[in-house]
Amino acid sequence: MTSPAPAPRRSAEEQARLDAALADLFQRRITFNQTLGLTIESARSPEPRIRFAMRPELVGHYLYGRLHGGVISATLDAMGGLALMVAIGDKHADEPTAQVLHRFAKMSTIDLRVDYLHPGVGSSFVATAEVIRLGGRIGSTQMRLVNDQGSLIATAAAAYVIS
Repeated sequence: MTSPAPAPRRSAEEQARLDAALADLFQRRITFNQTLGLTIESARSPEPRIRFAMRPELVGHYLYGRLHGGVISATLDAMGGLALMVAIGDKHADEPTAQVLHRFAKMSTIDLRVDYLHPGVGSSFVATAEVIRLGGRIGSTQMRLVNDQGSLIATAAAAYVIS
């Protein structure tokens, strides 16, 4: 009995197209991510990363200059979504960029739990995520947010409809 041949992987050129399209989608076309100032630092498995700088518009506690809890939650939600986009791209490495991007059209958050561990103080922040499960219809992630000093600010777990 022979094993089926693995699906063909995309070429380096096609991967570069997908990376550019994913960056455009995440950083430009999802305009709320622009409002937050989210930029992709890495869109590679197993742990993609995004970064943003602290700005006065993101302050939630006026006296101490702490990051707003809604910014933390939204950032971790966006990070989980990005991690799933990367995982879906990896899972469907035999598909061209346009077809992979089409798979993101129905993605939406269905559950998000955030644990706020330390005050959101810092000049910049980095979020990471790990895909825990990538099923046919639902994807699950775990996310982390740290400040520029490496302090863990918050963790989250989320589930997303992916098809």
